[in-house]
Amino acid sequence: MFIEKIDKEIILKPLQVVIGIVERKQTLPILSNVLIENQDGEIRFTTTDLEIQITTTINISAMGGQIGAFTVGGKKLQEILRVLPDQSKITIDTKENKVQIKTNKSRFSLQTLPAQDFPKLNNQLENAKKIVLSQKDLKALLFSVQYAMAQQDVRYYLNGVLLIVEGNKIKVVATDGHRLAFNAGGIESNCDKQEIILPRKAVVELSKLLLDSDESVELEFTQQQVKAVFSGITLITKVIEGKFPDYERVIPKYSNHLNMERTIMQQALQRAAILSNEKFRGVRFVLTEKNLSIISSNSEQEEAQEEIETDYHGEALDIGFNVNYLMDGLNNINGNTATFSFGDPNSSILMTTPENQEFRYVVMPMRI
Repeated sequence: MFIEKIDKEIILKPLQVVIGIVERKQTLPILSNVLIENQDGEIRFTTTDLEIQITTTINISAMGGQIGAFTVGGKKLQEILRVLPDQSKITIDTKENKVQIKTNKSRFSLQTLPAQDFPKLNNQLENAKKIVLSQKDLKALLFSVQYAMAQQDVRYYLNGVLLIVEGNKIKVVATDGHRLAFNAGGIESNCDKQEIILPRKAVVELSKLLLDSDESVELEFTQQQVKAVFSGITLITKVIEGKFPDYERVIPKYSNHLNMERTIMQQALQRAAILSNEKFRGVRFVLTEKNLSIISSNSEQEEAQEEIETDYHGEALDIGFNVNYLMDGLNNINGNTATFSFGDPNSSILMTTPENQEFRYVVMPMRI
């Protein structure tokens, strides 16, 4: 018996940790499977898509079970366990090319593929640099920039987050060519400068799996791979090769500043967005002495206008932006105040916040 009379939650929880990278339809069928290994009183769960691999382990030494390994459809197994009644005790048994999952009243028989055929990632972490920081700090850094990553851009190096370790700082940058987000935090070690591009899928999984806690996450990285170890989880990912844009050149320095209460600006933009063009999502900022007008219109000649009193004393400006991009920045800053800095009507806008001196968010203007 592979595992006998174990609470379904004991299997479901680790399965949910590794299942995020599994696609139902794969060119290689085994990539839709989860590798489950029982050895030395531990059960190890592993999934991969050949670019990223996630492993987590649970201890079942008190329950025993037969040493062995098999691979089975990850999503199917997750759905079966999820819909079984709470507190269900399950027995898992393997016979030839099938695995049987049994409870008192239910029985499921699933196809398996040989464990030895499961394609684990090769270790490319020799002489890796290593840093340690809290899970909540890394999670906050990734959350503060990941919305600016490109999606399936032909400039493949934009489909991820640039991670820079230098001295006692860790910096993260994401851009899709229309906007750019930057943030930085501290680390205890003192490192030589190293840059890697974390793929989008790895960033999304890390953001989901990292805890909002002071527990540590250990990052090892080379120019080929990154390994993150935290909370009994090991995530290994290939890095994206390529030259990331020079983000320092993109971040402007302006003298025209507008301080806004974040929620007031969010609500005004939400209202204006309703009547913006569905394809281009443009809104106009018309800035005059102590006043901001946010104006949107669409192809049906419908228009929305929001008026906000401000502390603005700079030059008058009329400038257009994608409202979704502005909302993304406002939704991902910590604090109650957002500072918008402007150049001329053809220049990008810079969003910062007094609560986090490192954070920068740049949005390119658009013609409306």
